[in-house]
Amino acid sequence: MHLKKNLASPVLAAALMFCAATAATSASAQAGDAASLQAQIDTRAKAVEARLIAWRRDIHQHPELGNYETRTAKLVADHLRKLGFDVKTGVAKTGVVGLLKGGKPGPVVALRADMDALPVKERVDVPFASKAKGQYLGKEVDVMHACGHDTHVAILMATAEVLAGMKDQLQGSVKFIFQPAEESPADFEPNGSNMWGAKQMVAEGVLDNPKVDAIFGLHVSSGIESGKLAWRSGAAMAAADQFWIDVKGRQTHGARPWGGIDPIVVASQIVMGLQTIQSRQVNAMLEPSVITVGTIHGGNRMNIVPEKVEMMGTVRTYDEGMKKDIHARMKRTTESIAASAGARRPSRWWSCTTPRSTSPR
Repeated sequence: MHLKKNLASPVLAAALMFCAATAATSASAQAGDAASLQAQIDTRAKAVEARLIAWRRDIHQHPELGNYETRTAKLVADHLRKLGFDVKTGVAKTGVVGLLKGGKPGPVVALRADMDALPVKERVDVPFASKAKGQYLGKEVDVMHACGHDTHVAILMATAEVLAGMKDQLQGSVKFIFQPAEESPADFEPNGSNMWGAKQMVAEGVLDNPKVDAIFGLHVSSGIESGKLAWRSGAAMAAADQFWIDVKGRQTHGARPWGGIDPIVVASQIVMGLQTIQSRQVNAMLEPSVITVGTIHGGNRMNIVPEKVEMMGTVRTYDEGMKKDIHARMKRTTESIAASAGARRPSRWWSCTTPRSTSPR
């Protein structure tokens, strides 16, 4: 689908998602009415474009990590209240939900955006560059909107304004969901009982009262030309699982490595062994998958073999069967490598999401 190349395009797209969903379930919808709505949406989207840009730059300059999106949540909630929405705050800690009731009966359609940023240092020299700091897993880090969530929030705020100005014509209601901690919470503890972000919002009833009939989300991408939309039936975004591997060896002097068990060497072998799962074990012709070790920490002095090395990483899959198969292969690989050196390998898994799918309807 092609849209005119301006920043109002995603607002137009989001608004059209709602109109398409309501028209598809309304027997009285007519082509002429749809064309009229599209023209109004286009006009209103262009009118809000300058504010959309300002919101995005403001949010970009003030990024917040997962479960700490207090400033962003206030910006969103204040805006929705000014538009006359029913607003709930503090959903799943910092989430915001706004309900726009249309002037005509019809379904409830939800539109969703994520709000959190990443522990990344911004290196681009722009006037609205982030200088923010935050606490991530107990450490001070730089914070940046490196995944586009600032844009997602601004798009949904602008969409709310566009549709609020047309509420008397809307067939049904629109639930605006601003989700925290999509990137996982900054204060996460992998104890097996955690719940955050979308799962926590659903558990707290975000899709009820009123019950949501359809939900739409979007994600900006530098790989897609500006002014274009891309979608597919079935899984569109991969499942994202996290894993923690603690390799426990035995401390010794670096000049006498035979006196201990070196967890750094074992961890290095595990990292390399995990990469053979995709390249030599699973059928890459079926579905793509990725195993990435993102952090590795161990030791505090150059001449001491440490007792433990900690690793964290992510697994991305599009198929539940393949996900389970990869988990089993990772367990076997890490345990076998650790055992070969006499080390121990406690691990923890956290299945964050299932693949995000688009209904063929």
